[in-house]
Formats: sequence, structure tokens, C-alpha cells
Amino acid sequence: MAEEEQRPWLSAELNNMADEISVIGPGHMGIGITQVFLQVGYNVVLVGRSRESLDKGMERLKTSMGKAIKKGSLNEKEAEKMLNALHLSSDYHDIAGSILIIEAVSENFDIKTDVLKNAEAHANNTAIIATNTSSIPIHKLGNGLKNRERFLGMHFFNPVPVMKPIELIISKETSEQAISDVKNIIDKLGKTPVMVNDYPGFIANRILMPFINEAIIALENGAADKEGIDTIAKLGFNHPMGPLELADFIGLDVCKDIMDSIYMETGNAKFIPSELLSRLVKEGKLGRKSGEGFYIYKK
Repeated sequence: MAEEEQRPWLSAELNNMADEISVIGPGHMGIGITQVFLQVGYNVVLVGRSRESLDKGMERLKTSMGKAIKKGSLNEKEAEKMLNALHLSSDYHDIAGSILIIEAVSENFDIKTDVLKNAEAHANNTAIIATNTSSIPIHKLGNGLKNRERFLGMHFFNPVPVMKPIELIISKETSEQAISDVKNIIDKLGKTPVMVNDYPGFIANRILMPFINEAIIALENGAADKEGIDTIAKLGFNHPMGPLELADFIGLDVCKDIMDSIYMETGNAKFIPSELLSRLVKEGKLGRKSGEGFYIYKK
């Protein structure tokens, strides 16, 4: 790379690589992460298990970009440029040129560790590997990796194109250089890195999930109807969404997985999912994505 092309905000070893990142997982969060990197000029390799999962991911991305165009935050020419910078793949070999690889699969320890091991096996040895976990301790996810000094957590918030903070979670083995490089990349995204310690649930979900769970228990106990509970939160706490609406937006299965994960790590009863939440998940009523949760949604 020519001297004038050097990026002073990155370490020397990453400067020698292309402006490319990889996202593994074309689900809701993975697509949001992909979009924000494309928007600031990165080439992105989006990795999925199958052509079908990648096609669904592309539908999500085009829908999200379409909304941005309608709002005026993106134009057609910019959208076309973004799509041209995107490479879809089901082959881990295609991540070899990326400076940063972000795992964004489901909140399941076994699935995540398998993906992370595959990512490390195919990545350039100078690449940083990150997980978008929202609750699983970073040191546990990194146990199967050889280069743990280049591994950390990047917890993006939903919806990714809108929300500013990113929880930056490090283990005792994460290097200062990796932390610095990722902070600078986050700055380029126009987002705010927030350093948090490697505690189950970190900060956001350690606070949010008991709040949502208590709202569900209040509904279950008949303290008020769902509209009343959500209205109190919106008008009384000045929240944009009530906790039951928010749970539907996140996905009830995701909420339950996060609570289960934090409870398993801490043993704190406040993280035990309520009976109503567990029942709705069992019935397949997962919120917006399934068309029904606490509320009913048009598909």
C-alpha cells in the first residue's frame, strides 16, 4: 500500500491488508452490522451456512436500505455502491483477506465456539476476531482459540444502523493493540465504543433483561394489561418502547436465551425467564419475526 494510502488510525500490520471485513451470520444482527460497514466504505464478506440463508439476508439488507432511501439518509447511487462492495459466501476461505471478522450467529455457546474456531482457522494471522455475543463471557468463547490476544467482544445494539453504542468487551488476554484498532474502526463507523468488563450480560443486558422479565411477570400476575405496562414505561420512564414491545422487537427466544445464559453463569434468580416467556417461546410466538408475541403483527 502506498504511503498516501496508509490509515494512521490502524496498526501497521492491519494497514498492510485491504479495507475488508467479514461478518459471519446473515441474520437480523449480522445484516445490520454488514450495512453499517458498507455505509462507511468497507468491502464486506458476508458468510452464511447456505444459499438460502444468504438470500434471506440479502432481502433483509435491501429492505433496510430501502427504508434508509425513503428517509433520505441514503440515495440510490450510494446503495448501488454498497451492494457492489458486498460479497456473499458460504466458504470460510473467503474471509482470509479481512482485517476484522465478526461472528454474529445465534446466542448459543456451542454454535458460536464452532464458528469462531472455523473463523480463526481461515483468517489471516493478523486479523482481529470479534463476537457479537450479548451475554456469553468472552473468556469462555475464546478458550478454543489459539490467538486469544486478537479476540474480543463487539456487542452491537439493535437496530444496528440507528443505535450508537457498541459494548467493547475484552478478556485478560486481549492485547492493547487489538483494543486500539477496534476502537478506531468503531469511530470510523460513527459509533461510540464503551469499554465493559467480561461479566455475563455485560452492561446492557444485565440491566435490560431483568426489567423485561419483571414486566412479563407483572403481566402474568395480572398487575395490568400489556398496553398499560408499556404505556407506563413510555410515558413514565420516557422510553421509546415499552418492555413488552421491546421484547417482541428483540425476539422472545433471544430474550430467553440471554436470560438463560446469564442465569447459568451467575446463579442469580432474577435472570430466570418467567413462565409466560418460556411458554410463548415454546409455542413459537417469538414476537415481530414470527408475527405474534405479546402483540400481533402483520406479516
